[in-house]
Amino acid sequence: MSLKNPYGDFEITEPQALRALAHPVRLAILDRLQRHGPATATGLSPHVGATPSVVSWHLRHLATFGLVTDAEGTTSKRERWWQAAARGFRFTLPDDAEGQAAARQLRGEMFARSAEVPQQWLLHDEPRLDAQWRGLAGVADTQFVATPDELRQLEAAVEELLAPYVRRKDDEDASPAEARRVRMLRYLLPEPGDEPAAS
Repeated sequence: MSLKNPYGDFEITEPQALRALAHPVRLAILDRLQRHGPATATGLSPHVGATPSVVSWHLRHLATFGLVTDAEGTTSKRERWWQAAARGFRFTLPDDAEGQAAARQLRGEMFARSAEVPQQWLLHDEPRLDAQWRGLAGVADTQFVATPDELRQLEAAVEELLAPYVRRKDDEDASPAEARRVRMLRYLLPEPGDEPAAS
């Protein structure tokens, strides 16, 4: 596992790990652990739509790839506590066909999972916000023209800009009193264009 990226995210490189995570229950388990901290299979069960025994099986599967670990400082002979190995995860499109198929499968599950987030926020979270926070929420649909290198540079610059705020989550005491958790969904969706004519 590499944590050299600005956020300290778990970097997935193996096609088997990509395929393992490309499952709605496993994605839900990992998201819940990352957002809410350590939990047992029983505690996770109502939040991920699976029975405790099924959740336990998925947790062990995620653990084989290092995505979850036994929670530190939680020793119990009756219940096993789990934690996410890192605050988030990332992956790049592998070069080989197997890896590309696995990455595409995971990307599809992530898109499907993220698609309902704004609607759920609008229904459940937005009504509980005061006017200031409600006014800061928004949606952007910006189109621009860039080369692959420029897009990589832009993504790196955005991550560097956000990194101090992402890492602040580790030290809640260092956060200003008025700070609260904010979720940003970013999609980079290059559009196919007309291929240049062969010369």
